[in-house]
Amino acid sequence: MLLSTMIGSRAALLALVINSSSAFAPSSFVPKTPLSSTTQTSSIVNKAQYQQYSKQNTQLADYGGPTDYSSLDLAGECLLTPEGYGFSSSAERIIEGANRGENAGYFRAKATDRVIDVMEAITQGENDVALVYDGTDLAGIFTEADYINFSQARAKSSTEEESAQYLISSVKEYVTPASILVSVSTDDTASQALVAMRESNVRHVVVADKVSNYRLVAESEIIGVIRMQDVMTQIQKDERLSLDSLQQKFPGLKDPLSQMREEIKSQANELAREPETSKRDLIRAATAILSLLTVGGFLSGSPWLHAHAEIAMIGIFLLGYIFIIFEEVFEFDKAAVALLMSTGMWVTYADYYGEANGVASDLVVTQLSEQLAEVSDICFFLLAASTIVEVVDAHQGFKVVTNLITTKSKKGLFWIIGFLTFFLSAILNNLTVTIVMVSLLKKLVPVEADRKLFGAMVVVAANAGGVWTPIGDVTTTMLWMNDQLSTYPTVTELFIPSFVCLVGSLAFLVNQVEEDNSLENSTLPDPSPLALRGQVVFWSGIASLLAVPVFAEFTGLPPYIAMLTGLGAMWALTDIIHFGEEGDNEMKIPKALSRLDTSGILFFLGILMSIGVLDKSGILKELAVFLNENLPSQDIIATGIGLASALIDNVPLVAATQGMYDLAEYGTDDKLWQLIALCAGTGGSILIIGSASGVALMGLEKVDFLWYAKKVSVGAAVGYFAGIATYLAQYSLLHGGLLNTIVPEAMAAVDMVGQNVNGLF
Repeated sequence: MLLSTMIGSRAALLALVINSSSAFAPSSFVPKTPLSSTTQTSSIVNKAQYQQYSKQNTQLADYGGPTDYSSLDLAGECLLTPEGYGFSSSAERIIEGANRGENAGYFRAKATDRVIDVMEAITQGENDVALVYDGTDLAGIFTEADYINFSQARAKSSTEEESAQYLISSVKEYVTPASILVSVSTDDTASQALVAMRESNVRHVVVADKVSNYRLVAESEIIGVIRMQDVMTQIQKDERLSLDSLQQKFPGLKDPLSQMREEIKSQANELAREPETSKRDLIRAATAILSLLTVGGFLSGSPWLHAHAEIAMIGIFLLGYIFIIFEEVFEFDKAAVALLMSTGMWVTYADYYGEANGVASDLVVTQLSEQLAEVSDICFFLLAASTIVEVVDAHQGFKVVTNLITTKSKKGLFWIIGFLTFFLSAILNNLTVTIVMVSLLKKLVPVEADRKLFGAMVVVAANAGGVWTPIGDVTTTMLWMNDQLSTYPTVTELFIPSFVCLVGSLAFLVNQVEEDNSLENSTLPDPSPLALRGQVVFWSGIASLLAVPVFAEFTGLPPYIAMLTGLGAMWALTDIIHFGEEGDNEMKIPKALSRLDTSGILFFLGILMSIGVLDKSGILKELAVFLNENLPSQDIIATGIGLASALIDNVPLVAATQGMYDLAEYGTDDKLWQLIALCAGTGGSILIIGSASGVALMGLEKVDFLWYAKKVSVGAAVGYFAGIATYLAQYSLLHGGLLNTIVPEAMAAVDMVGQNVNGLF
């Protein structure tokens, strides 16, 4: 199966290449969007018209933005050749293998050189394209396709004098502009280069040290130019060498397919002997043994479980948490771990805890039903909200926002994106806003290093913005849906601290942004009007989200009912808009539902059900008593919870605090609940693994833990503590005076620290 898949993918790629390799296939950088035959053959009569023709080509090439070639790598894993050879050869290696002169595949021309001189150089020399430079700046490329366009324009001359004038024209007037050159980086593979050529209908690509979305950027250094022939020659040379090596390695097997199968087995064995693979195998084996022992312990009705059920539940919870935190190490999806963890804890509680006799009592079944009802509220809320945002995005509704972004200042854009993310995440799910904004940054910010910093800023802004409304962040939503918070006080009393948190972090992080002209190379299309249906869907979606707290306040029904009502309204609206359209419409609700992160919702389900066990068994209550007896104030407890959320997902932390503190003692909109919402929401920004937004950034921009800790953590912490200080000052001013509240708590904290220090001696 593996072999047939490999052969099929290679055949598909070769077919794709052959279809584009006719003798007169257009050279590099002719737009992917086809022009009509009339436009191509009869519209050029003079230089002015030629320039207009080129301008039309450029506009067509940029229309809709560049193709995402990364998703079109048809070669896949090719086992015939080692990594770095064949289809996985780097562009730099292809240039070296082509060995086509000092300039690595191109003739260097000046912008003032005549067309006929440049054409002579590329037809009689070893290179068949010219890169044209205006001083030190690349003006564009000149190929045989550009010469054909030049000749067509000359043929339409009305007089001999006008025709002769073309012969002394400078080449700069007829080049394909540098802004639309299809380019690959030195690390891009042969298969990526081939697909880029095919998708753009070209036969050459420029190779540079840095590219963005297959376009050159301001700091790109040209390494060379490669042809489709260069790429195919290198691939065939490597594969022929690999076939010869297989024949020597397996002389007893004459059939190349049999030789390949033996090589696959040999490579699999070598892979299994690598230290990293051995470590993974050891982890998996230990996990399997532990799982079998756990299941065996449950089935055996062990007396130890009856005597130590509380320890067993805590152990399952901690073990599950370890697997969730180190998901990438163990390679188990955290949703699966959360579901298994909740099942194990509920079985232990029902069958072994307290007076249980091996069978769940009616009381436990009732508690399970109550917990599931509470958790389902949140899951249905997230499901409906995410679907509404997804269908708005499908209709390009967010162009209403992106059309307003026109600045070319990097620091200005940094602040604009930060404020935009902050306010969007207040009315949308902050995870969804992060995904949308990071996707937008791929077009706005071409330099990868800058884009990482901008992406980290989006995480900080999204987490801060989600705090001050009941629908912005899942933790605030949890507190709101369980009556620990209400709408109006949450908005009015948490907005300023959240905003200070944002400004504090951004003011620190913006110092790392260096101004240059790189934003001029952004691939964001020029602002264009949004279709009427897109505007209708956008504003209807926003209205549906904003109406949720209003609906809940006026009807007294749970918020998830309001969100499901909004989803139903959007569903009916999109069905009306797309009525009569054939096929599976990507813009309708069913398709939006299929694109949702269902595993994320199941993760919330498992975590919250696990926390419910700790709550029903009284373990969380015992923890609350311990914290109250050993920490001087709830302010410090809430601050500690926020710091813990930098390492541990804030959903279970907030769920745990909901069970630790009684609503009868700490009523709706109590200072404790507001501070927990602020701390848990913003504290997750301190480390990249502390929030769903940060984890999303890791996947979208390949940001690693250490880079984030070095570049962003201090700035996020500055904003975190600034937000807490602002909230405490604001609360003190509104509820009895600043000095009367903060000073006694600070003195109590100092006294406790002093007592602990004295106790050590």
